Amino acid sequence: MVLKIRLARFGKRNSPFYNIVVAQARTARNSKPLEVLGTYDPIPKPPPSGEGKAIKDIKLDTSRAKYWLGVGAQPSEPAWRLLSMIGLLEPKHHGPPRTEREKIEGSR
Repeated sequence: MVLKIRLARFGKRNSPFYNIVVAQARTARNSKPLEVLGTYDPIPKPPPSGEGKAIKDIKLDTSRAKYWLGVGAQPSEPAWRLLSMIGLLEPKHHGPPRTEREKIEGSR
């Protein structure tokens, strides 16, 4: 049984809201999950004080997320990005590091 940590979309049209769920890899996006780990609201909300940057809300049960990662659940790309923001996973880097890229561009 292959497990995935992924986002299940809820909310209305043009106002998405996501549950961060653990589900079997072959099930549909919004099918019944094994467990709901948390929520993610991608619509930026103004901060309570009214000053500063807008905040995207992420609520996650970190102990359960660590458990599922420990038993082998594979996060999807968006879930990986959210888990790396929280600090549970290392961020993915695509392509060579900047210094290597600069070396390649410099040799042309």
